[in-house]
Amino acid sequence: MLEIRRASPDEGPILLDLIRALADYEKLDPPDEAAQGRLLRDIFGGRPRLEAYLAYADGVPAAYALVLETYSSFLALPTLYLEDIFVQPEFRGRGAGAALFKELVAEAERRGCGRMEWVVLDWNRLAQEFYARFGASHLSDWMTMRLTRDDFGRILKQ
Repeated sequence: MLEIRRASPDEGPILLDLIRALADYEKLDPPDEAAQGRLLRDIFGGRPRLEAYLAYADGVPAAYALVLETYSSFLALPTLYLEDIFVQPEFRGRGAGAALFKELVAEAERRGCGRMEWVVLDWNRLAQEFYARFGASHLSDWMTMRLTRDDFGRILKQ
């Protein structure tokens, strides 16, 4: 049995476990204690910045997703941005990821979004193939650009 729902504050520890599992999968450092606190505040606090969804397979946490809205000035519609989606390895190929992704597409439609967007790592062929099965397009004409906190001060001093 598969259940997908928006995460509740009491599921914060489950969500953090899944985020740490994603960091391990991507060979990245997991969020430290301070970052974990900020994540929980920004998801479940009085002024949420993003939303978390959980997928349970037979009552066991199998996957999670984090989403937030951005906005397209040309469409004059919101965009549902998928920050993270992760399925525990033991639940891959069992429909948990597809069901979670479809729930997010349904959420984008409920909100009247003009599109849904995300980025995928160039080495993650499994994820690329997953999205291709849904007909997702790779936008070759758009490049993801990034500034980090370390850049802010340098730029502001210019």
